[in-house]
Amino acid sequence: MQGVVFTGNRKVELLEFPDPTPGPGEVVLEIKASGMCGSDLGVYRSQGGGPAMAAALGLGGDGTAVIAGHEPCGVVVARGPEVLEKAAPIGARVMVHHYDGCGTCSHCKQGWAQLCKGGITVYGITGDGAHAPYMKVPAHTLVALPEPLSFAAGAAISCGTGTAFGAIKRMNMPGGTTMAVFGQGPVGLSATLLGKAMGTRIIAVDISDERLALAKQFGADETVNAGTDDPIDMLHQLTQGQGVDYLMECSGKSDARINAIRSAKTWGTVCFVGEGNDVTIDVSPDMLRRQLTIIGSWTFNTIGQGACAAFCAQHEVPVDDLFTHTYAQAEAQAAYQLFDQQTTGKGVFLF
Repeated sequence: MQGVVFTGNRKVELLEFPDPTPGPGEVVLEIKASGMCGSDLGVYRSQGGGPAMAAALGLGGDGTAVIAGHEPCGVVVARGPEVLEKAAPIGARVMVHHYDGCGTCSHCKQGWAQLCKGGITVYGITGDGAHAPYMKVPAHTLVALPEPLSFAAGAAISCGTGTAFGAIKRMNMPGGTTMAVFGQGPVGLSATLLGKAMGTRIIAVDISDERLALAKQFGADETVNAGTDDPIDMLHQLTQGQGVDYLMECSGKSDARINAIRSAKTWGTVCFVGEGNDVTIDVSPDMLRRQLTIIGSWTFNTIGQGACAAFCAQHEVPVDDLFTHTYAQAEAQAAYQLFDQQTTGKGVFLF
């Protein structure tokens, strides 16, 4: 079979890989949808591609090329030894929690394999991912896909949308409040969509008019272009001078992080979701004397992934609307060239 590989310097290639065969405890999925995630761009832009990025992040790997794609969704087509039928029925519609760890530590047992101290596999970076017709994973990484949801929706929930859901849950955000979402890429747009479904007033912040227009389509009550207006001033104006109840920062940009902190109301909550970069705060005026809660949220566990899918199914959240572009595998180079501009919504490969 062919798989999409990030070879470095914004290059994508289709390389030949053997069809996967499941070993003990493993299953093979026929991939139906594989989402494109903003975090792919770090690998896509890097000089050495996937193996170099794995080394830079301290994730190990043996330096060989791996198939990209960490938002897998498909159906079970083969089970290896030791996998019970009820755990992975042939034909089952499933998502994948795209991490694996030691399987025995407290984090792994709670579905947080990405926090394992014994070393982790990240599918799409150190293990073969889902930008291919088939994918082999441990059976315990599977999460059921509810029947009302499409395979594309399942792919989104497998990272970007699930990440937004996990951050909202970390903030303990009740309905009837206001949330500002900095960065309207795939994760931020998901937060806008989910927050609106939860009864929250949403203010979307970005520097792209195209993405702010998408945010409006997904239910944002107001938008702020941080490239042309002062977001701190605008957010205070939109909250009668009080500041925002809850703020989620999804871009990973240093200036967006400080703007989020300084746009929060007294007793407000700020959640950092975007990866990379840093932020410098003046602790007393920025945090202590305003009684702020500042937290970080990194993706989700297997239980949270299932909870996100259930919420989207039960509340008929239009997750599929996040996808502004769909692609065949052969279009991978063009797909990532467009995604690299960061003006579109989400893209997905359909098999």
